[in-house]
Amino acid sequence: MESTLTDLISDSNRFLKCLQHYLKHSTEIQTMQDFIDNLLLDIMAKTMNGKSNLSVIGVGSGTGELDLQMFSTLHHKYPEMTVDNEVIEPNPEQLRHYKDLVSQTPGLDYIKFNWNKMTAEEFEEQWKEEKRTKKADLIHMFQMLYFVKDPGATISFFKSLLNKNGQLLITLVSGNTGLVKMNNAYKNQLGTVNLSSDDIKIFLDSKGLSYRSYDLPNEVDITKCFIEGDEEGELMIDFLTEVLDFSKTASPELKAGVMEFLGCPGFSVKSSGKVLMNANYEMIVIEQLT
Repeated sequence: MESTLTDLISDSNRFLKCLQHYLKHSTEIQTMQDFIDNLLLDIMAKTMNGKSNLSVIGVGSGTGELDLQMFSTLHHKYPEMTVDNEVIEPNPEQLRHYKDLVSQTPGLDYIKFNWNKMTAEEFEEQWKEEKRTKKADLIHMFQMLYFVKDPGATISFFKSLLNKNGQLLITLVSGNTGLVKMNNAYKNQLGTVNLSSDDIKIFLDSKGLSYRSYDLPNEVDITKCFIEGDEEGELMIDFLTEVLDFSKTASPELKAGVMEFLGCPGFSVKSSGKVLMNANYEMIVIEQLT
């Protein structure tokens, strides 16, 4: 039976609020910062060889913090480098936050920003209509393939835009996490898109495409989800279920099932009075060899 619940992403303000709460109570940002600090330069070494200008496409760039950290790390290593940065972000609130961040951050004169308030599919359609031929050296898709109709087609299109030795970076939740198991169990009721890094690797293998993958640990404090009526807990539950106002609109049976799942040993652990969820994810790196 098709879900009658409302998708969280339909309310851009609520989605951003839920996302910010999730990130505040998870280790995801710190893990990504560690990845950028410790591994990005090695990944980009061949790409940067002999380059003075870096062409970047950020697909679903969100509020821009990770973009600017990547550019800062690369700029420190390659101080003469300039950057052309295509920002693709359909959420108006997130795009506004990104622009505000840029205006408030000094020393970004080496970066040219091109703002695209649109989805990945809309960007592809526009690119083809305009018959653009420009190639990119770095394309990243951080936690965004859940929101496209055909992840394989989206990957194939953006990979086709890479220069030789260009890099496509993708992050998605790992297939063995409790979150994926919950989405599997309640897929029809929640209407969620149950996509994981395992699905992307299966697609890449089917196309004979080589890639590297990196496991990225992520722990989320979901303690307040178990306090009935708690505002922060409801933000977290909305984000995990991808449902707008889940506690107010889901049936009693579905709410009971989801809450039981959140507390089960395969989903979370109890430590020092907190309930901590495993939400590990994976970085997949695809290099354009030709």
